[in-house]
Amino acid sequence: MDNRPNPDALLEKVQRDEVQARRGQLKIFFGSCAGVGKTCAMLQAARQQQQKGVDVVVGLLETHGRVETAQLLTGLDLLPTQAVNYQGRLLAEFDLDAALARKPALILVDELAHSNLPSCRHPKRWQDIDELLAAGINVYSTVNVQHLESLNDIVGQITGIRVRETIPDKVFDGADDIVLVDLPPDELIQRLKEGKVYLPEQATRASRNFFRKGNLIALRELALRRTADRVDAQMRYYRQDQAIYHAWQAKERLLVGINCHANSENMVRAAARLAASLRADWLAVYVETPAEQSLTVQQQEQLLKTQKLAQELGAETVSLSGQNRAETLLAYAQTRNVSKLVLGKSHVHGWQRLWKQALATEIHQRANNDIDLYLIGKNTPETKTNLRQQSQQTSPTSATTSLANYGWAAATCSLVTLATAGLIQVFDLANIIMLYLLAVVLITIRLGKGAGIFASFFSVAAFDFFFVPPRLSFTVADTQYVFTFAVMLVVALIISNLTARLRYQADIATYREQRTASLYAIAKELASSLTTESIIDISHEHLDPLFQAKTYLLLPDLTDKIVCTATATTTISNLDSGIAQWVYDHQQAAGIGTNTLPASPLLYLPLKAPMRTRGVLILQPSQAQLLRQPEQQRLLDTFASQIALALERVHFVDVARDALVNMEGERLRNSLLSTISHDLRTPLTSLIAMASLLEKNLNQPKDALEITHYIQQQALRMNQLITNLLDMARLQTGGVTLNRQWHAIEETIGSAIHACQPSLDHHIIRTDVPPELPLVLFDAILIERVLCNLLENACKYTPVQSIITVSARMSEQQLIVSVKDNGAGLPTGMEDKIFAKFTRGDKESAQTGVGLGLAICQAIIDAHHGSIKATNIDTGGACFTFTLPASEPPPLTAEEPEDP
Repeated sequence: MDNRPNPDALLEKVQRDEVQARRGQLKIFFGSCAGVGKTCAMLQAARQQQQKGVDVVVGLLETHGRVETAQLLTGLDLLPTQAVNYQGRLLAEFDLDAALARKPALILVDELAHSNLPSCRHPKRWQDIDELLAAGINVYSTVNVQHLESLNDIVGQITGIRVRETIPDKVFDGADDIVLVDLPPDELIQRLKEGKVYLPEQATRASRNFFRKGNLIALRELALRRTADRVDAQMRYYRQDQAIYHAWQAKERLLVGINCHANSENMVRAAARLAASLRADWLAVYVETPAEQSLTVQQQEQLLKTQKLAQELGAETVSLSGQNRAETLLAYAQTRNVSKLVLGKSHVHGWQRLWKQALATEIHQRANNDIDLYLIGKNTPETKTNLRQQSQQTSPTSATTSLANYGWAAATCSLVTLATAGLIQVFDLANIIMLYLLAVVLITIRLGKGAGIFASFFSVAAFDFFFVPPRLSFTVADTQYVFTFAVMLVVALIISNLTARLRYQADIATYREQRTASLYAIAKELASSLTTESIIDISHEHLDPLFQAKTYLLLPDLTDKIVCTATATTTISNLDSGIAQWVYDHQQAAGIGTNTLPASPLLYLPLKAPMRTRGVLILQPSQAQLLRQPEQQRLLDTFASQIALALERVHFVDVARDALVNMEGERLRNSLLSTISHDLRTPLTSLIAMASLLEKNLNQPKDALEITHYIQQQALRMNQLITNLLDMARLQTGGVTLNRQWHAIEETIGSAIHACQPSLDHHIIRTDVPPELPLVLFDAILIERVLCNLLENACKYTPVQSIITVSARMSEQQLIVSVKDNGAGLPTGMEDKIFAKFTRGDKESAQTGVGLGLAICQAIIDAHHGSIKATNIDTGGACFTFTLPASEPPPLTAEEPEDP
């Protein structure tokens, strides 16, 4: 084997080292969950660097109230944080510009998966760290296993909690160093009870939910496995960089060599049992050599069956091409750091022993001592017979083709014989031999190895019969010609074999070039497509000729039902929409070459994109076996992934376009409403003032006074409507700044009831507010506005003397306020829709209004990071409930007594 370093790999390493030399280094302290000690370990490592004279700065670090963490910060330079105004609150964020200006040798930035506030430069903190690394600054950071994007859904299934803040796996894999900080679950739970992870009130909730022992064990295993995978990848990269080709058995990995014979299934099962007992990864590898270039249909089906069995048993299947099967298997085994090689026991019979060795024998001679070799025996004597029958069976088409090739080979040699027969007096016999050898080369290039071997024997026979004395006879007068015949035959066979290998390599290179060109072409065109129709056209254009099949894309409607159009049924015969829907729903392939409905003449592939399945790709091949080949299936899967990604990109382009149109429309509507409201307010104010003056003139007739009073009431109502429009526009555009102060909710409820007293005169008002409620941080004016809107809403839609109850209570760090009535309640199905703008519960109601009051309530509560909902009471009436986040109020400071 050639163990020289790969020049391309060396060049890639040099380029990677040059880039790495300019960038800073990232060290991640990795743990299974909060509380294992990542931040403390990071601070201890930073203090060690500081003792070595390294310029260390703490960019941002959260102590979470832990005393031991705060103590480790002593003596380290702290970078001032950046105060960011977010919804009326000042929050501390990492100051990236200050860090770049300070440019320390090492900076500590906690919580790698943190999401920055909208006004920051980057949406994610890992992007801030990437900019620091690009500036040549070394960074220490921390992250938990649940924040890795690839494991996010698994952690969610285990714990029942889906973490929103994640980092791409490429950030984790690209880190220069990973430090695993591990802690047994029992010790972590004890730390939680001691208040070393969360504050006591938070620790109680955490122990009942996320920090259950079973969750901690599962998260610990995930963290250990992810770290082990990274270490294994580091080891493989190191072996590749250092040109180390013998295996390092740090982790067991098996490779089973499969072929197109039925005995391969036994090898696969044996390898699966061995891998399971060793808890090792394993690979099933097929090597296509020139000798196996033209397989029969039965052999192709057997190979595909073996590969599917390996995949079902958990193997990674790989197909390779090479001149020598043993050399190719060993080279790939060393690349993948394989420790054990599983092969079938094979024998070489008869005269083949002169130049051919059994595969296991050849690998044993070539392999180093660092790979263990396992031989799997054949089960029954019938296997040999079956293998012989398989190798002898050919399809009618291939048999006809072989006979035609042999006929063309004989005709070519005969043509050389006729051409040189008239030149026997001029040409020397050696020149005639060269012409025959040239014919053998041409035949092999054009017709293949079998025809070339046949031409070798035919040429020797023709040369003996027509040109060697005595001519027109196979008798040889001079025995030296026997040696000439032997050399001629050997040279012809060698040339035929070498030419066949060159042709095989050229065919493989051409196939790979065509595949690469096809992938590049479709990827390029899909990347520039902006509509679903263009994606469908591009798919037809590339897939139909490449796979020799009719193809069609079926896409779902808004209800996730596959739409089977008339064009689809015309293009693809025997199309079954039920199968297509099943493939879409279950995200599994069906039809030709699959385990689901394999008798179907079509292949149904789900178009799986990262977010969801985007449709179904259907192929109707001209020959079913074309889609059974493993390489074709892999290529088809790649094309399907490209199409799915393009469909998802176009979908989100449409979503973004619709969102932009809606935003612009909303902005225009708010601007228009604001302008109209401002223009109407001045004449309305004058109208209210004039009506008020007229109402004070008691000398008017009674009818005139009633009309004046009605005008004043309607003007006031319109003025309230304009106020609502303006407030809604200000709330949606962020023009309202919350003035949060510590207030008692009972005072705000009392103010709201007093403000609405004219409307409440004909209703019974009851309150249920415990006196021991703590102070809550909110904007009293806006919350009073919410209560007023809810009270007025209850007055409008309930009969006279109805009971309206206002209650408040505390529950799990939040204040819950409810306004109930005993009226008719909300129409069925309107509970969630009632808070939309310009929505009224009963459109046919005689009550005036445009449906903005509840929308304003929701906007105000959302600005307070609370929630609001509407429900119907079983005994009759409606209940509107809103919540406000509550925290511990600041301690009251005692006033200093005045000096006498």
